[in-house]
Amino acid sequence: MATPAPPIESWHSHVYFDAATREVAFALRETITRLFAGKMEMGRFHERPVGPHPMFSYQIAYQPEHFAEIMSWLSVNRGDLIVFTHPNTGDVIREHRDWAIWMGAKLDLNLDALK
Repeated sequence: MATPAPPIESWHSHVYFDAATREVAFALRETITRLFAGKMEMGRFHERPVGPHPMFSYQIAYQPEHFAEIMSWLSVNRGDLIVFTHPNTGDVIREHRDWAIWMGAKLDLNLDALK
């Protein structure tokens, strides 16, 4: 029998990009900021790997009540960009390793950065 997961406090989606896809990622970020104002918080635009993330990225933080709307939109509007999404429960390793949702290629995260 599976151990129940702790309650989900919030969600983070990380949009990954590189130098070649920077402009596409920035345009997507601007659209997300406009469309979901008041429903999410936009993180910094990192043009280097940060924390466990193996590529350039930015974070979209939102509450569970906005999950379906934001994830549905990302699924059909992300283009060729990779989106990594995880819940926030207080168990940071399992959030990133076991409970993650990938749109596009699944990449190896630097989980040691979370310890």
